[in-house]
Amino acid sequence: MPPLHTRLTPAARTFLAAAALLTVLVPVLPLGLWRDALATSLSVACVVAMAVGVARHRPRRPLAWWLVTAGVACWVAGDVVWFVQVWVLDTDPFPSPADVCYLAAYVLLAAGCWQFVRARRGGRDREGLVDSAIVTVGFCLLSWTFLMRPTLAAVDESVLARVLGTAYPLGDVLLLAFLVRLLTTNGGRSTAFRLLVAGTVTMLGADCAYQLVSLDSDDGGAVLTALWVVSYLFFAAAALHPSMRSLTDAEPPAGWAFTRGRLAALTVASLLSPGTLLVQLALGLHLETWAVALSSVVLFLLVVLRMSGLVRHLQEQAGKLAALARSDALTGLPNRRTSDAELERMRERAGCDGTPLSLAMLDLDHFKAFNDTFGHQAGDRLLVETGAAWRTVLTASTGGDAVLARWGGEEFVVLLPGRDAASARAAVQALRPATPAGQTFSAGVAQWDGREDPGALVSRADAALYAAKTAGRDRVLLADEGEGAGEREAAGHRAGSRGEPAQPVG
Repeated sequence: MPPLHTRLTPAARTFLAAAALLTVLVPVLPLGLWRDALATSLSVACVVAMAVGVARHRPRRPLAWWLVTAGVACWVAGDVVWFVQVWVLDTDPFPSPADVCYLAAYVLLAAGCWQFVRARRGGRDREGLVDSAIVTVGFCLLSWTFLMRPTLAAVDESVLARVLGTAYPLGDVLLLAFLVRLLTTNGGRSTAFRLLVAGTVTMLGADCAYQLVSLDSDDGGAVLTALWVVSYLFFAAAALHPSMRSLTDAEPPAGWAFTRGRLAALTVASLLSPGTLLVQLALGLHLETWAVALSSVVLFLLVVLRMSGLVRHLQEQAGKLAALARSDALTGLPNRRTSDAELERMRERAGCDGTPLSLAMLDLDHFKAFNDTFGHQAGDRLLVETGAAWRTVLTASTGGDAVLARWGGEEFVVLLPGRDAASARAAVQALRPATPAGQTFSAGVAQWDGREDPGALVSRADAALYAAKTAGRDRVLLADEGEGAGEREAAGHRAGSRGEPAQPVG
């Protein structure tokens, strides 16, 4: 793929500037051959510019762009056929071959939008599909009320003309549905994306306005003609802009978000049914009761479906937040808050059942030196691997009753319900050969005495851990042994202070 530039080439800027200046002349020129010739010439030039842009930039998935180009080309072909009929053949039939081109344009443009959707969505997006359906149903009601039904009710037209006239609003509904679906996809809003959307919206607006005006008049007006040319200019600028190459790149699923703009659009779409009925009542128009009732039911079901999706997302996020609050982010083990809650629960149960309860505090030996030697990333891996290895051993030896949690830093806590101090010490000793990377740990074990609060139990186990550290590390001491070891350590220091040789620790 060629290197990506972010600006239009001088030739593209010159073409678009000249075309924009000439477009300003379209509504200024009087109705006649020269105005229509200028508009048709600009339309053909824009289609050629689109083809040049797609061929030059060579997007990774060109089918979407070629379909959009073909759709605009069909629309312009309809303009050319109409121009020949009116100014060369001096006739203006309806239906005519131009209608075939115009109706084919809807299908091709919708297919191009769908190709963009497939390339950009990056996974399933039920919410985007539902949002598109809500907007489409609301627009379909408006189209039926103000365009389709009046066209079908026209008594001065043939049946074929009325059916064909109804096909145009249906084409607009189809194109709008795929445009809204494109707007709900993942991915960045590049310059080419915004130009493509602007071209489609301008084309839809001009087409709907022309259909509404044509119900009472044969001439759509110079302003509408200029709007169609402006839509072609937007399409040409989108194809010529270098950012068009990234428009078909697949995007990863984005994080869930429900923006204010999206909420406002869905609110307006949901209110179109009652709003249409209110307008008809206020203006004394024919009431489309069946259409309003049917669209209201469909919109209600779609809104309920959308709300169920929002509730599901909220529940999922609440579950994730609860899991984060209970778990240690690095190791995935229960964190200190969870271990405190579990200790309180186990203490109450042990008091009721009269069963023993023990707690062990474990600390990896020389962890700072390990970090300094191998780096903090290696230290993090050691913590993760240690937690996984110890959990596996504890699950196998205790049947899953024990709780291993990360206390903080390189310290871990093990809650051992149903085990006295000696049994708990044996369970902790079994973790020594499972410690990864040839590392060792020191541990202190304390058994609940049936009266003390959790903080006192933790303090006794922590004192035993400190005694194991000062006694030379790589050992598991019970709380009572820890006190004895601490006294011997203190005695050794006192002996050394009197000039006597101190006994080596460990």
